[in-house]
Amino acid sequence: MAGRPVPAGQALPGRRWLLPSAVVAELDPDAERAGRGGRPRRTVRDWIVDFGCFLLAVVIGLAAANTLNHDPNTPHGLAVADQWLGALACAAVWLRRRRPLGLAVAMVPVGLVSNTAGGAAMVALFTLAVHRPFKYVGWLAGLSLALIPLFFWLRPDPDLSYAAAVVVTALLTATVVGWGMFVRSKRQLMLSLRDRARRAETEAELRAEQAQRLAREAIAREMHDVLAHRLTLLSVHAGALEFRPDAPREEVARAAGVIRESAHEALQDLREIIGVLRAGDSDDAGRPQPTLGGLDGLVAESRSAGMKVVLDNRVADPAAVPASVGRTAYRIAQEGLTNARKHAPGAEVTVTLRGAPGDGLTVSVHNPAPPGDVPHVPGSGQGLIGLTERATLAGGWLEHGAEKDGGFRVGAWLPWGG
Repeated sequence: MAGRPVPAGQALPGRRWLLPSAVVAELDPDAERAGRGGRPRRTVRDWIVDFGCFLLAVVIGLAAANTLNHDPNTPHGLAVADQWLGALACAAVWLRRRRPLGLAVAMVPVGLVSNTAGGAAMVALFTLAVHRPFKYVGWLAGLSLALIPLFFWLRPDPDLSYAAAVVVTALLTATVVGWGMFVRSKRQLMLSLRDRARRAETEAELRAEQAQRLAREAIAREMHDVLAHRLTLLSVHAGALEFRPDAPREEVARAAGVIRESAHEALQDLREIIGVLRAGDSDDAGRPQPTLGGLDGLVAESRSAGMKVVLDNRVADPAAVPASVGRTAYRIAQEGLTNARKHAPGAEVTVTLRGAPGDGLTVSVHNPAPPGDVPHVPGSGQGLIGLTERATLAGGWLEHGAEKDGGFRVGAWLPWGG
């Protein structure tokens, strides 16, 4: 049976804190939100990353401040103003999730006049690359790269040459932007895979429901044919009584018994048809009206096709099995042999039937692992879905699955009243 999509909040109840809040909001639109704009709450991971970005900006700012303090070409007042701007820029890093574009735009002029704000400017550019499309990142990254030569012309680096400082800073800016775009693409890939998996689950569920609906219609048509046969038989015997009112009492009694039995079976078939139509949408197929007595012919046909089939029929009187139960058992054996022929060619298939009135009828089709390599055979799996539905409609159950030895087994129990 196809699985139903599960919200991310239920699918990852204990791992939500490991994901970014932006990803959690996409995976679970109903997640708890906070803030004026309905923004998702920060997760534990968000707090750790935000603190790490703030700490990185502070460390870079302190390193730049130490360089300024030992630079004889920088006036003391300018160094103090630079450090104040750097401190404010580091504090603004905590706003990077709420205003990534605004923070990145503000850091362009601040980074141009403040050496200690360089770390905060890099963090803001990285955040913009993670949370916004490339058109915004491209413009701001291009502007930042264009201003790098102007910055080092106005504020030469005391330890590096002009060309080396420009090249190193440009490479660092490009690395930060590329890293941010990589993180963004990785998140988008994860979300797209989530959406694709959900679509696949929904489509599989719809296919299963459609197959179930078509199967119920097929079962109803088959029951209609059986019901027409019952009513025709009843009509023939009733007509015989009508045209031969002087028939012997024994013959009249026998005809009346046939009419009574045919009417009873017709009512049973009619109840089954109504049950199928009321049940809604479900699955299986079948056009002829085989009975359990036709199982020998089915096995013989499979053997003539080259299959190794062992029939273990422990039902003393197959003709005593009700027609609807016999049809279902026949279909189960037929589908089991078909699957074994496709997926385990050359393996010996065992078909087992046991049962008695009052105990029910048990049907089992088992095949061991195939003796050699088996080419891939495409299949939708709808046949087993249909068998399950048919057995359920008959009041029984069906189970199927692989065995530990590599084989496959289909087993079912069907009611057989006394």
